[in-house]
Amino acid sequence: MNVRLTAKDLKSKSKINITGSKSETNRLLLLKALYPNITIVNASNSDDSLVMSAALSANKQTIDVRHAGTAMRFLTAYFASQENKTIILTGTARMKQRPIKILVDALINLGAKIEYLEKDGFPPIKIRGQKLTISKVSLPANVSSQYISALLLIAPSLQNGLELELSGEITSISYINMTLNLLDKIGVETSFKGNLIVVKPIAHSPKPKTIVVESDWSSASYFYSIIALSKAGTQIELSSFKENSLQGDAILATIYDQMGVKTHFDEGKITLVKNQNPVNQNIKFDLNSAPDIAQTIAVTAFGLGIECQLTGLHTLKIKETDRLEALQQELSKLGAAVSVTDDSLHLSPSKSISSNQRIATYEDHRMAMAFAPLALKTNLNIENAEVVSKSYPNFWSDLKLLGFEILED
Repeated sequence: MNVRLTAKDLKSKSKINITGSKSETNRLLLLKALYPNITIVNASNSDDSLVMSAALSANKQTIDVRHAGTAMRFLTAYFASQENKTIILTGTARMKQRPIKILVDALINLGAKIEYLEKDGFPPIKIRGQKLTISKVSLPANVSSQYISALLLIAPSLQNGLELELSGEITSISYINMTLNLLDKIGVETSFKGNLIVVKPIAHSPKPKTIVVESDWSSASYFYSIIALSKAGTQIELSSFKENSLQGDAILATIYDQMGVKTHFDEGKITLVKNQNPVNQNIKFDLNSAPDIAQTIAVTAFGLGIECQLTGLHTLKIKETDRLEALQQELSKLGAAVSVTDDSLHLSPSKSISSNQRIATYEDHRMAMAFAPLALKTNLNIENAEVVSKSYPNFWSDLKLLGFEILED
């Protein structure tokens, strides 16, 4: 499905409800599979979480996670620790290009039985579940925090727990802290000092626990962009969000303050307001702890005609697509002067935006949603718009609530 977007008269005040964080939900789904007396409230309705849930309850040997990278990594660790269970994990063609060797090597060092079925270091993989008794392992920390979280999530179920030594600069540390915080909520003893994480085993199933998932800050990023590109005074109320969030993407409130958006917290809701003050003409951010919002920030900066320098983006090379290359390609179509390296992006100020361009999404949900707010500045076409269901199935209907005109092409 391709869509044509226009946005001329947005409502001055709107309210949107965003479902639970995909990141929190997927972690809790794995923990619930290990400890069934956990109850999850406000779970994400994203494709990724539905895939994760279905895989954990599947009664078949081959599980296709499609393009759900988090599910691939978390399930690899989960099934490696499930005794006497043999599983093949596979996915889309792009998934088969996304590396998993670092995680597999760590699991093998813990005693797991995993083999590659096609290309070494990449899915599909065959897992023969084992009782993992080795409790010490090291892992490069500068590639993907999901490798680390995958190990931490199964750690309390292991006979001797886990001592995980991290080498190199730690990337996306907020997601590691999220995992540890959720473990703490169900009664797991953990510590994270320097480059060593220790997770103690749970001798007995934890007490029944209900955990309410906070709404997804990554999904909120698109509304920050919409407000930044709107006229002064425009407001959107979003629920349900916490000022002391576990999610690294909550840094949006600080970042978008430089692009004219004020965030007001009030009893589990946030209200985004476009203020009258001039925006910062040259924004610089290190997004090592929150790389998933890079696309949204870059597109917003382009729409505002300001300079933008983003660093800490090395993990974007192994996402649903090479997001840095994809950003460069699609922003250039619109007239942007943008350059990228393996871990950074630089955008020069632009005075005009080309209209009626077709934005390719590369099977990447964040490409579709990051570019959509530009409809406030020019007519825009988004190809394969259905990809948003990976993380935010209601995205297009929510934009209509704001006043966007969306026509299927």
